[in-house]
Amino acid sequence: MKTILTIGRQYGSGGREIGQKIADHYGIRYYDKELVAQVAKESGFCKEIIQREDERPTNSFLYNLVMDTYSFGQSAAAAFTDMPLSQKVFLAQFETIKSLAEKGPCVFIGRCADEALSERDDVLNIFIHASEDFRIARVRNYPEYIKQEQRDTRITDYMAKIDRQRQSYYNYYSSGKWGRVETYDYTFDSSILGIDGTVHLITQLIDDFEAR
Repeated sequence: MKTILTIGRQYGSGGREIGQKIADHYGIRYYDKELVAQVAKESGFCKEIIQREDERPTNSFLYNLVMDTYSFGQSAAAAFTDMPLSQKVFLAQFETIKSLAEKGPCVFIGRCADEALSERDDVLNIFIHASEDFRIARVRNYPEYIKQEQRDTRITDYMAKIDRQRQSYYNYYSSGKWGRVETYDYTFDSSILGIDGTVHLITQLIDDFEAR
């Protein structure tokens, strides 16, 4: 396998599990939470800071203002120094994703990896979504939902909150729109065929993509 796969996902749709199974199927690297350690290693930021800022929304006006200054290059060092921490973490993560992609085929979960790798032609960008009932059944067993402080939260409200965070993060940092079909190469409803069925479908797609 030579393809790099990026997976955006609706909360509870099984995107992480699908990505892991695809990586196992091909014997390639998988980056989700593992990316935190890589970013920390390459950037010098501690893991706790990266975890705190991971896929968190930011202020779009401040981001655009800082990035406009940064992109001109004439005062890049000064612009980076003045950046909010969330932007520094994003840029470090952005560069780490590109660096890891240079090492060969792998699977990236979320974190605007499709945007970071937009100039490559060996990347498939997909989005996983699912029916509400399917997602509820999965999220009920998620450790982060079971925690005491979230037991009084309606599960649908909790899912919507996580997806809003992902949407805000992606829409601020990416040129596309989170979850919109035109943003991705393919979108899949994992509640139709289930996790394993969706994995099988995507691996067939990858094989066809490489056989072009």
